[in-house]
Amino acid sequence: MGSDEHSMQDDSNLPQGSADENGMDIARLEALASQLPEWGMRDVVVVRHGQLVWEWHAAGDDRLAAIYSCTKSILSALVGIAIGQGILAGPEQPAAELLPELAEAADERKRAITIGHLLTMTSGLEWPDFDKPYRRMKASADWVRFVAETPLAHAPGQVFAYNSGGSHLLSAILTRATGESALVFARKHILDKLGVRDVRWNDHGGINEGGTGIHMSSRDLAKFGLLYLQGGRWGGEQLVPEWWVRASLSPKHKGLMNYEPPIYGQYGYHWWISERSANRWADCPFAFGYGGQCLFIVPSADLVVVVRKRPAGRNQAILSHRVLFDGIAEAVLS
Repeated sequence: MGSDEHSMQDDSNLPQGSADENGMDIARLEALASQLPEWGMRDVVVVRHGQLVWEWHAAGDDRLAAIYSCTKSILSALVGIAIGQGILAGPEQPAAELLPELAEAADERKRAITIGHLLTMTSGLEWPDFDKPYRRMKASADWVRFVAETPLAHAPGQVFAYNSGGSHLLSAILTRATGESALVFARKHILDKLGVRDVRWNDHGGINEGGTGIHMSSRDLAKFGLLYLQGGRWGGEQLVPEWWVRASLSPKHKGLMNYEPPIYGQYGYHWWISERSANRWADCPFAFGYGGQCLFIVPSADLVVVVRKRPAGRNQAILSHRVLFDGIAEAVLS
């Protein structure tokens, strides 16, 4: 690759291929690489046609690091697996069936909050200023009870409000339904099968942090993206139900599609969706973490891209989008 920053490591679960043989313009990729330090990028991994074709790492190689709210998209996959196995009933199942903290609420409307509402950020819980209460939740003694006791600002299902506390309720639901932590469930049904050996997931009170908290390598995050690009299949085995993958990557709410700069989009089941009309290239579901940590899936180009950036303010995440839509997209030849 020309320097230490472009070295690729062997991974039997993510075969290597050359950029040019997979329809990528290597000269354009190298030109992009010269821009990445100025934009504060830390890691870029490109997978095309199922092969690792190019990567760049500011530190010289990949490493374990926080993926922040990209955690939500992995949690969504676990919920889908549990539904597929009949452990959970489905998106319409009331969350209160597994959360007595909600079932006992004085406001009876909270019993109408479903798993689907939590997945689509439409629970109705009062959670202003783009996740500001999350810090108070993390300072509380009982995170699940803190979220469950948050007042309702709207009836469930009506209004989108980004809420990592709702994601933590999903992790609690998963743990109470399966009898094991989200991390154990993830290792058993996804991570071990993808060859993800080095992963950490923060927890509190025996429940893995649902809104954030996973630490993993860029390549391993790319493998998760490839799993979804392949409709939930890996090595001939259906790990995540195909219907769940399709449902998760389809818009369920307009989300923050009108936010400027366009770092968000519409919202599915804990996945964002950037449409071609917004990014001027292709429909693109993506997982998005604080400060510009992104896992992009571009089905029309058979492409997965992981971008990790030094956090520097919410709107600076637009630079991670530029890496894909102004850089890598220009390198896709066919």
